Amino acid sequence: MWTLACRASVTVLCAGLLGACAAGLGQNPDATSSLGEPGPAAGQKQKTVRIAMLLPLGGLDQSAVIAKGMKQAGELALFELDNPFVQLVVKDDKGSPEGARAAAEEAIREGAEIIVGPLTSKAVTGAAPVARQAKVPILTFSNDSHVAGNGIYLMSFLAEQEVERIVAFAAAKGKRRFAALIPNDDYGRVVEPAFRAAVARSGGTVAALELYPLETNAMLEPARRIVDTIKQSDDTGGPVDTLLVAGGPTVLPRIGPLITYSGIDTTRVKLIGTGAWDFPNVGANAALVGGWYPGPDPRGWQDFSRRFAKAFGSAPPRLASLAYDAVGIAVTLSANPTGERFTAANLTRVAGFNGVDGMVRFLPTGLPERAIAVLEVQAFGANMVDPAPGAFDGATRVSAVPGQNAN
Repeated sequence: MWTLACRASVTVLCAGLLGACAAGLGQNPDATSSLGEPGPAAGQKQKTVRIAMLLPLGGLDQSAVIAKGMKQAGELALFELDNPFVQLVVKDDKGSPEGARAAAEEAIREGAEIIVGPLTSKAVTGAAPVARQAKVPILTFSNDSHVAGNGIYLMSFLAEQEVERIVAFAAAKGKRRFAALIPNDDYGRVVEPAFRAAVARSGGTVAALELYPLETNAMLEPARRIVDTIKQSDDTGGPVDTLLVAGGPTVLPRIGPLITYSGIDTTRVKLIGTGAWDFPNVGANAALVGGWYPGPDPRGWQDFSRRFAKAFGSAPPRLASLAYDAVGIAVTLSANPTGERFTAANLTRVAGFNGVDGMVRFLPTGLPERAIAVLEVQAFGANMVDPAPGAFDGATRVSAVPGQNAN
């Protein structure tokens, strides 16, 4: 296990300091270096390890805003983990296959030994052939399992694993008859088969399932059918006791009132969700309060958010923790000798890594295996009702806590 000490001085980290750090190193305006550390001693030769980060930084849309926060999170990880011989080289992949290909080629020419990013699966398809040819692994933030493998590793949370976790937990609490409202989109097409399989493995029954369009008016009819089925089940001797509502911050505020006004007793019919429920103010929707959903232990995110806000003066986007942990993994492995740093064996170590979002390890397929907790929605925030499994004994810590050692 590699032990990385973080400096207590991170508690006085300021946004201006990190901004200056990101402004440039030598002749490369994209390079970020850890701060305040001396270079190699006289006569000592230490090769700089370059980590590339590919993100859609251009433009004014929401993805660019998220990308900026992820870039800042990567810089924060570099600063806190404090290896003076590591540089973070950030490239704009333009969110396209062509842009990602060009960004990957440029980063590898500049000596990048590992790539973190891109954010989208289409950008991964552009960067992957270049990285594979150069034998440079990629830790991507995409949650599309189709792009994983052959040197491409997913940092994300997979919907299949989240659904398995929440259904298994509900079944352990005695839930047996399930209904589901699932979006009729690419996300839903992953969630639906995962839900059916998870219910079957738990010994339960799928009593009803409806796919809803994303348009507000169009989702009313499938929601009404689910409600009717749940109400009628009370008279059949096999009442539905669990309702999965798959959706995130754009659709839950519209579905929640439908459940509230339907007359369903949510103290008897337990609402469950996916990791898409993990967003601020989810509890503002009264129908969802008391519902269960899978996610990382919120304490890691809360601590990271405080440090991020102190550094940059604003709250991080939720995906920023993935960037922090990806850079943390890369910095951790950079302590290995040249040629042995980012091998498949090191990246797929059985113990995995322990970061802001808890424990993760990469399978040889490139898919992540995460230790996931179960959270209960409160009017303000969420309570952890079942901690993440204590697997991955000996996981290497890649997140820094000010004033403590990372181990």
